[in-house]
Amino acid sequence: MTQPSTLKTFLWFNDGLQDALNFYKETFGDGMLVDEASLSSDSLFTAEFSIFGHEFTGMNTPGGQTFNSAISLAIGVDGQEEVDRIWDAITSGGQSGQCGWCTDKWGISWQVIPFQFMEHVGNPDPAKAQQNWGILRRMTKIQLSDFIQ
Repeated sequence: MTQPSTLKTFLWFNDGLQDALNFYKETFGDGMLVDEASLSSDSLFTAEFSIFGHEFTGMNTPGGQTFNSAISLAIGVDGQEEVDRIWDAITSGGQSGQCGWCTDKWGISWQVIPFQFMEHVGNPDPAKAQQNWGILRRMTKIQLSDFIQ
């Protein structure tokens, strides 16, 4: 064998792949890269892209199934300000869910999780950790200030 195997997430957009690429570039900035060689000059059929190093292939053609929350993209972010920014972008035209889950306007499910989250649900005091899990279950967007220290 000359090349190692790879794993990439394949997303079938029934329409709107170019809009999604533009949105992800705006939302994730330098964390989102598009392989320009994969873009056709005619109508866009497929595109290779990555978000924070995770690789995707997007296909743009009608007839596919709609996305659902059986699979989601979990994005770890640093701090409440970044949670707010990413959450607001994804839910603009999309939908809020529970416990940090939301969907973008194409129906792709995301989890926006601050790195600091584990400090709260992994609190060394088991009673506080349990309380924080209960607090999480009542949240939509994660609010770090709502957890018990």
